[in-house]
Amino acid sequence: MRNEFLIKKDGDLWLTEDERNNLKISYRIKEVVFEEKSPFQHVMILDSYEFGRMLVLDGIVQTTSLDGHIYNEMISHVPISFHPNPKKVLIIGGGDCGAAKEVCKYPEIEQVDMVEIDEAVVRACMEHLPAVSGSLSDERVRYIYDDGVKFIKDKENEYDVIIIDSSDPIGPAEVLFEKSFYQSVYRALKEDGLMVCQSGSPIFQENVNKQTYQRLKSLFPAVNMYVAVVPTYPGGLWSFTLASKRYETSNPDKVKNKDTYYVNENIVESCFALPAFVHKRLNE
Repeated sequence: MRNEFLIKKDGDLWLTEDERNNLKISYRIKEVVFEEKSPFQHVMILDSYEFGRMLVLDGIVQTTSLDGHIYNEMISHVPISFHPNPKKVLIIGGGDCGAAKEVCKYPEIEQVDMVEIDEAVVRACMEHLPAVSGSLSDERVRYIYDDGVKFIKDKENEYDVIIIDSSDPIGPAEVLFEKSFYQSVYRALKEDGLMVCQSGSPIFQENVNKQTYQRLKSLFPAVNMYVAVVPTYPGGLWSFTLASKRYETSNPDKVKNKDTYYVNENIVESCFALPAFVHKRLNE
């Protein structure tokens, strides 16, 4: 298979990720662990020198063994800490299985529907990226290989928590940031349900950051943005937006003894303290 994303330089293999016109990020690679051209995208698991094994889709790093736990714990444990009694959770995207792994740490959750359009991503991560996926094996998880937008369109009053674990709003993932999609999410939630999505880099993706917040604010009575530092992602600082029909405060005690590597009670409380420039942007 011809690989357009990797180049050899002075005997070393490099992945160069084009983030935007003025920024490129390069990773020195030990080996290609897995590679497949699925019907949707080019899927690779690469073993890198600094970040360990990483999932790469169409040449863009999605998650790594070194810091994938930060993103997955923040997009899972924080919203669950807001809901007093979640039973049914929907994850849209999340093919690396990291979010599902974290959700399954709560015994009170009875069902986790994971809707991922590309089965190849799930297979690759389950077999070759156990640091992220945990080689997840839990009977509560239903793997649904489908388009998340189509799947949720006819759902109503069904889920307690919905986690939108999407890539950046480029190409197929762009629709996952549209207001019409968020309207479907709102309908699919129970009367006290809540949702969370990644809302991009506050530094490099100002428009995505603000637009996500504003669109959710027009639908939900309680909307709050929170942040974490994920070294793999451009700029490091990354945002998430939580939108709830009812609950406005978290219960940090819920994350106690959950075998987390990054999230604890203090993180759940402090992550909503936004930098001044982000706070100003959201309130303009």
